[in-house]
Amino acid sequence: MDNNEPMTAKAWLPLIGMAVSTFIFNTSEFMPVGLLVDIAADFQVSEAQAGMLVSVYAWAVMILSLPLMIFASRFDFRRMILGVIAVFMLGQAASAIAANYWMLMGARLVVACAHAVFWSVASPIAVRLVPLRYRPMAMSVIVTGSSIAMIAGLPLGRMIGLALGWRATFICIAVVSLLLLAYFTFVFPKLDSGAPFSLRRLPELLKNPALLALYVITALMATGYYEAYSYIEPFLQQIGGMSDQSITIALALFGVAGVAASVLFSRLYDTRRFAFLAIAVGGIAVALVLLRVAALAPASAFALCMLWGVCGTATNVALQAEVIKVSPEDASPVAMSIYSGIYNLGIGTGAAIGGVASVGLGMGSIGFVGCVFVAASCALCALVLPGAVKKVALARLAAARAERRARRAERSR
Repeated sequence: MDNNEPMTAKAWLPLIGMAVSTFIFNTSEFMPVGLLVDIAADFQVSEAQAGMLVSVYAWAVMILSLPLMIFASRFDFRRMILGVIAVFMLGQAASAIAANYWMLMGARLVVACAHAVFWSVASPIAVRLVPLRYRPMAMSVIVTGSSIAMIAGLPLGRMIGLALGWRATFICIAVVSLLLLAYFTFVFPKLDSGAPFSLRRLPELLKNPALLALYVITALMATGYYEAYSYIEPFLQQIGGMSDQSITIALALFGVAGVAASVLFSRLYDTRRFAFLAIAVGGIAVALVLLRVAALAPASAFALCMLWGVCGTATNVALQAEVIKVSPEDASPVAMSIYSGIYNLGIGTGAAIGGVASVGLGMGSIGFVGCVFVAASCALCALVLPGAVKKVALARLAAARAERRARRAERSR
């Protein structure tokens, strides 16, 4: 779209649909976090085993993101998003009727297939739907959908689960997915996804130093973040002695903070990119190291959840924006699929490490263990990423100059 073109209903309607999609996908991904205790009790498994629903789901997304995105790249974005939401809906329905733990695990893997493609294309679709000057706003809209999931989706899912049973939560997600599928059928435009991506181009992406730095930063940050976050419900119960209602409020505060982070991103990121990202990652490390102390009182626990949520959301959206900036436009969905896979590697690995730490070192240790990974990620943000991005920018500038010289030489013949 042209840079001076205004935002119209044709752009707003599908963008709003994408925000709702991020809401339900984000709600679904971490639903077991808010229902961990109930699912464990229903299937007579330990909380650590129930936590593996998060880990295995994330590992599946990690493994499937790249191959499924390469397969999906042969379809235009409209058919791609409609198919993804249909698969997602079927997986939610299967989760609701699962008769045992392993059937639920299988249903979650169906959802993971949809997730693997959706998070690879959500940001690239959002920025393609709007004029160039509205791209930061489009990214913040996607983040807002995720944040509202934390404010309303995750706590609401938990409340439905507590009142009607955890299966009712999955039924609600399936119904919303059906409505969203109908909505997109009418409002989503035909949007070309570019030429199908070939595996032969993969080495080109993996030789990009900025992308490699971003992927390592992402893996470390997500591992540390979700090592603690995956066990936030039992942590606040056992260490903080908090009631179910207070835990629901704490989960909602993550989302409130996420909305604040999306506003900060849209206003500050473009002017101070690297400082914004380093401060955000550093804030997660501070929140994790203070987690044990903050849990001693509800007020300090709530304040820490706000800090944790602001910094976590700001980090995620800034990393996605950087991946899109440093990758070729026609390869950005595949670059994002790798990002999504690595992010989910961090989620799954973090949840697994959190389970080991909670059993071996005690539930109170999860913040300290997670901080080690996030601190390493922060160091890379400050010391490595700026130089890697500059190297890519200089290479692009040199390539553009060489192309212009070649064109002038061609015209002079």
